[in-house]
Amino acid sequence: MRILKLFAGLILALGIAAPAATPASAEEITLKYGHVGAPGSLFAVSVEEFAKRVNTQMAGRVKIEVFGASQLGKDQELLQKLKLGTVDFSLPSSVMSSVVDEFGVFDMPYLVKDRAHMNRIEQEIFWKQLAPLAEEKGYKVIAIWENGFRHITNNNHPIALPADLKGIKLRTPKGKWRVKMFQAYGANPTPMAFSEVFVALQTGVMDGQENPFAQIHSAKFQEVQKYLSLTGHVYTPAYVLVGKKRWESLPKDVTSEIERIAKETQAFVYETAAAMETDLLTKLKAGGMQVNEADKSAFVKASASIYEEFGVDVKGGKELVDKALSLSN
Repeated sequence: MRILKLFAGLILALGIAAPAATPASAEEITLKYGHVGAPGSLFAVSVEEFAKRVNTQMAGRVKIEVFGASQLGKDQELLQKLKLGTVDFSLPSSVMSSVVDEFGVFDMPYLVKDRAHMNRIEQEIFWKQLAPLAEEKGYKVIAIWENGFRHITNNNHPIALPADLKGIKLRTPKGKWRVKMFQAYGANPTPMAFSEVFVALQTGVMDGQENPFAQIHSAKFQEVQKYLSLTGHVYTPAYVLVGKKRWESLPKDVTSEIERIAKETQAFVYETAAAMETDLLTKLKAGGMQVNEADKSAFVKASASIYEEFGVDVKGGKELVDKALSLSN
């Protein structure tokens, strides 16, 4: 005993401290990212790039697992799972207008001129007016990415004028303003989950659909559609969406860093989307689709009633549209 006391005293005299007990290292947080994009789509490429960046920059702290092609559910199911906390991220686009009416501003035809215009809308309108409305519904948008400029495909004939859509059975996303728009043009629109569209086109349940090139090509619609009409009728953002309750349960330093990476990924998404527009149009033509330019001025003229109805039906809708249009230059 005397020897042990002397030894302990020697340690203290020399200033040698016994190693402190180290707390167990924080367990790595695994987060699930579900989306509806097919392999090779802009959605898939965007989410995979984001996950790679997070998994590299936050290695040992956070790991994002990606589940594309509706593996974890269709858009509406993913929205529900975000609230339940069983999925951590999703990437909705047009469907957000079914959650928050004001998001329907991005369903207004020919509203967004280009990506520079969209950036101004994002800074001046989206973060100030729309993002808080999503939070009231239990969601949080942490970044804006892209779905893209939409064009019409069908199996009946080329679409050059709104009148050419008369009677065409056209699949649309689940957002009422897209349906109203195509009804105004004379089509017979039907909302349908993206994962069901190929078979609907293949079997003739639907005559056509409308999507950006990246979605058309990755879903192989060129195999079941004859005509591609370059209408560019709507530009659709995509939203990096989380469930507010689940998000706020995570460590603040973790969520702030993930949010930073998500916003930084936007530049990659825009650059990739721009490159895809040229590359994929060439591939769609090579795949046998007959491509024609549409008379956009005729479509703009036929869209007046949609703007008017949105301005009446949605609180502050007219002001929202007017402000977005004022940012075009």
